[in-house]
Amino acid sequence: MAGIGLKLNKLKHWSVCFGALLLLTSCGYNELRYPEEVDMSQMHREAKDGDSPNHTGHEGHGTPAAGDSAAAVSCTELKEAEPAAGEPVRNFELTAAKTVLTLDNGKRTEAWTFNETSPGPELRVKEGERVKVTLANRDIGKGVTIHWHGVILPCSQDGVAGVTQDAVWPGEQFTYEFIARHPGTYWYHSHQQSSEQAGKGLVGRLIVEPKQSDFDYDLDYAVTLQMLNDKLKLTNGRTDGLRLDAAPGESVRLRLINAYSEVQWIGVAGAEFRVISIDGQVLNGPGAIREQWIPIGGGQRYDVLFTMPASGQVKVYSKEHKAWNIRLGSGPIPEPLSKDAPQFDFTNYGTPLADGITNDMKFDRVYDLKLGILDINGKKFHEIPPLLVKEGEWIKIRFKHTFGGPHPMHLHGHLFKILTKNGKPLTGSPIYADSVLLFSGEEYEVAFQANNPGLWMEHCHNLGHAANGMTMMVNYEGMTTPFRVGTRSGNLPD
Repeated sequence: MAGIGLKLNKLKHWSVCFGALLLLTSCGYNELRYPEEVDMSQMHREAKDGDSPNHTGHEGHGTPAAGDSAAAVSCTELKEAEPAAGEPVRNFELTAAKTVLTLDNGKRTEAWTFNETSPGPELRVKEGERVKVTLANRDIGKGVTIHWHGVILPCSQDGVAGVTQDAVWPGEQFTYEFIARHPGTYWYHSHQQSSEQAGKGLVGRLIVEPKQSDFDYDLDYAVTLQMLNDKLKLTNGRTDGLRLDAAPGESVRLRLINAYSEVQWIGVAGAEFRVISIDGQVLNGPGAIREQWIPIGGGQRYDVLFTMPASGQVKVYSKEHKAWNIRLGSGPIPEPLSKDAPQFDFTNYGTPLADGITNDMKFDRVYDLKLGILDINGKKFHEIPPLLVKEGEWIKIRFKHTFGGPHPMHLHGHLFKILTKNGKPLTGSPIYADSVLLFSGEEYEVAFQANNPGLWMEHCHNLGHAANGMTMMVNYEGMTTPFRVGTRSGNLPD
């Protein structure tokens, strides 16, 4: 009993300390989350001496810093070139509106939707096609945008309220235009108060089909795992899971999109499978595996490829939430995976392929980002100085998760290569991604080339974490924006 009492006292002590920590971290919270006005291109000027992230590499370029007038370029000027004569354009229209959805179980729920559905319409285009999407806001009073998650596009089309555009208010519209250069699995969501708006239903899928696939398959399905209104677990909008047609012997590419903030542990029962893509980027030489749990962080996408068995179904499902499940084919349901089955590990999966990007190459700048409960390097929101880069430079970021829950760290406008985990280089396929998932105590080093000028967010894609402080900028030298974040403009892009 004494031991139990000691444990209870320790638990009470921890609870008190945690409460005090939350109280301390909340001081000035509203002023940080809802500032009157902030120019996100000028945050390096507002940072105090010594506030910048730990940074090594060459400096003193002799060129203006981000936002300096001598070479200032506005984010709004960065657009796709005008289409050539006769160039086809894929046109879409999305209307954001408050809707009452009737679910497959007959129940009704309020939602914020694109074209009166949640998730919104699946947009499928071909690699290299020009995409034009007109967003109209019917009645979302807080304003909306569309961020094309994982898509490499011009800064002006990134859909971040207060950085690349103003929020689209009721009765207004905004047209996005970009070329789908990179095939893969992507998604879209509002980036105006995104923790609330994505949670209320403003999400959808964007699939860019390759001109020539690296893999052969008979069927291609894309699935959104979504938490609507903080309580409804939906699989492509269904409350009881998804049923998909597939015949014995057919090969299936299943694109899994985690539109929820928490990590989803996904298993494949009834067939061996290959992970062929992460965040839309194909893996080299992926081998067949079975009975492994795949951790998919908030915003991440994993594509799996498998062949239907001669008899029976294949079931792809969440270890922790039975409503998130996909069953393919007919016949008996396969036995579930053991709860203790191993975790899929991309660091040694697939076949190496030299690309010249290594941990020991020369980097122009190296940044250290320490991730706390809801902070980056001990700071939040626009208090966090941006990572400054110059076009053409090679940048390395060292993420270190020091405390708290999982953090899927997402970079806009770029793909990075994951170099190391906990100091050890990857030994399998190169992994190119727009997010990296960190659990407490883990460290990752990633590298990217600064080849897409603009003002880009870097944030945790647990959107609750982002809304509470884990969001910062990667700013190119000389870039400015006419837009402002804050209560004066109404632009609040968590």
